[in-house]
Amino acid sequence: MDRKGFLASIGLSAATFALINCIGCSKSSSSPSSDTSGPTGVDFTLDLSSSANAALASNGGYLVSNGVIIARTVSGTYVAVQRSCTHESYSLIYQGSANRFYCANHGATFSESGTVTNGPASRSLTTYHTQLTGTSLRIYS
Repeated sequence: MDRKGFLASIGLSAATFALINCIGCSKSSSSPSSDTSGPTGVDFTLDLSSSANAALASNGGYLVSNGVIIARTVSGTYVAVQRSCTHESYSLIYQGSANRFYCANHGATFSESGTVTNGPASRSLTTYHTQLTGTSLRIYS
């Protein structure tokens, strides 16, 4: 094989590899969806004594369940909001030390009550009620 043929085969191999990788791509959970609203008809209960819900045992912890972020604030109260940003529906995280929900994709922030505190989001988060009875935490619309 001459030099020109060798370089051509390497180029074809690289192009094939890139094509296979692109075809195999799929949206990850951090990709946005077109729905920027929170779930409706929410009504579920978490057992706070369960190891699956251990993140809520300490102030500043949070977890995601049923499309809702449930967080334990620094003061120890529980708040619940929709999981996705109202700008482009990327997943939010709770930053307890800053008392806010944060979208790492575009930098939008929301207060613990769901109000927009920094754009590009312009609509508040859907919030849900929380009710603590013993070690059962009910989250509902």
